[in-house]
Amino acid sequence: MQEYKRITITKEEVIPLAEKMRADGVTLAMIHAHFEDDGKPVVCYEYQVGTGIESYAVEGESVLPDISPIYDLGAEWPEREINELMGLVFEGLDTSERLFLPDTMFEGQGHILVTPMDKLIREAHGEVDAQ
Repeated sequence: MQEYKRITITKEEVIPLAEKMRADGVTLAMIHAHFEDDGKPVVCYEYQVGTGIESYAVEGESVLPDISPIYDLGAEWPEREINELMGLVFEGLDTSERLFLPDTMFEGQGHILVTPMDKLIREAHGEVDAQ
């Protein structure tokens, strides 16, 4: 079984961590993000360390540094995807073109907010959430 370890870091630690991992020959496995129930964004940088994954999570930040100069396309594509779908910003990242959403879909910076499955089911049954 693969070991998984999650460590919370600050956004100021993202670049020094990426530089150290790259210098040590550690592979960036993935960058992914989600919103907590309270709307707080969480971005996780996952590195393949030995036979396990170390996930470094930055919580509550909507603007983060771009690590694509360190990890090339391995970082650029997930950062662009997170920017396009969730509206989080990676400072210095070229977002002049979209990855897959049509340019006419949104005005300005586009993002898609994910609707929880239970809400979709309630709406399908005609139930309306109180706002």
